[in-house]
Amino acid sequence: MLEKLTVHRRALHQIPELDQQLPQTRAYLEQVLRPLPCRILHPYGDAVCAFFDAGKEEAVAFRSDMDALPILEQNALGFRSRHEGAMHACGHDGHMAILLCFAEWLAQNLSSLPHNVLLIFQPAEETTGGAKNICDSGILEQLHVCHIFGLHLWPSLPAGVIASRGGALMAQSSELTIEICGKSAHIARQEDGIDALNAGVQFVQRAYRMAEEFEPEQFRLLRFGRMQSGSARNAISAHTRLEGTLRTFSGSLHRALAQNLSAIARSLEGELGCQISQHMSEGYPPVHNSPLLFEQVLQSLGQENLVVLEKPTLITEDFSFYQQRLPGIFFFLGIGGDQPLHSDRFNFDEQLLEPGLALFQKLLYL
Repeated sequence: MLEKLTVHRRALHQIPELDQQLPQTRAYLEQVLRPLPCRILHPYGDAVCAFFDAGKEEAVAFRSDMDALPILEQNALGFRSRHEGAMHACGHDGHMAILLCFAEWLAQNLSSLPHNVLLIFQPAEETTGGAKNICDSGILEQLHVCHIFGLHLWPSLPAGVIASRGGALMAQSSELTIEICGKSAHIARQEDGIDALNAGVQFVQRAYRMAEEFEPEQFRLLRFGRMQSGSARNAISAHTRLEGTLRTFSGSLHRALAQNLSAIARSLEGELGCQISQHMSEGYPPVHNSPLLFEQVLQSLGQENLVVLEKPTLITEDFSFYQQRLPGIFFFLGIGGDQPLHSDRFNFDEQLLEPGLALFQKLLYL
């Protein structure tokens, strides 16, 4: 399958598209899938699903994301992006290539499949969470999907290594925006003002201390990356804006941290006389691999073929929406190299897609 994996990956790499609108990507997928003995479905928009009916009661689903990133590619490749300002810099072209070759393999083995199979090509993983739209369409229930698998190319793992873990794997992420309103005054008359800059500094310091009070095994990240305040060096600031991120691996911890941030805001309002508003985006839920299903996978693959990670990662993924509906496992497929995800020079050897295809073939026979 290496030749086909390479052909599909390089063709898709040249036509990266963003967010929900993926007409050329959809057309390419349909062109490959149409001759195969599967039913092509569109649960919403440019999403593409292929259903292989083996006459069984239940189906197993496998998912690939479709969308690219708004990045200008810097690679001097013969198959570099033809869409200026868009690039498959996160490996989604590789994910789609794996699933397309898996579809061709399913077609050749349809009569002996132990389950019906649903292949999901999903838009908007990088933006608004297209997985939720797939789930809300009802397709998983209509086709009696019992569990789901997905993977992501992972530069920080050695080439060819497959890794995952039971339980928490990837984080829930929320963007934080804190608006602090004070009162401006000349700095020589600072007692007449309400210092929004000071309030912002104290808010960050207290927030960081608060986050450190939780147990070390409760993995979390609370950090602010941007602060804007004031209009002149000799005037008390009347307004401060803080922008940051909150990432956790459990809904209860996420809620506890959010409530504590609100308590800090109310306390500062009482102490300093400022007004503080807080906005937190909902974000993607945490990726939480079914412990029971993971044990089945581990026993089936063998510990020599699956690296069990000690800790989860603070990166996010909308695969979590599927796991809220049914048991699922998400894997990392190592590609090594020195370019991180989202780099404008991201690239990989197509040979490293073969272990991903082999993984999907094995998972079908759990």
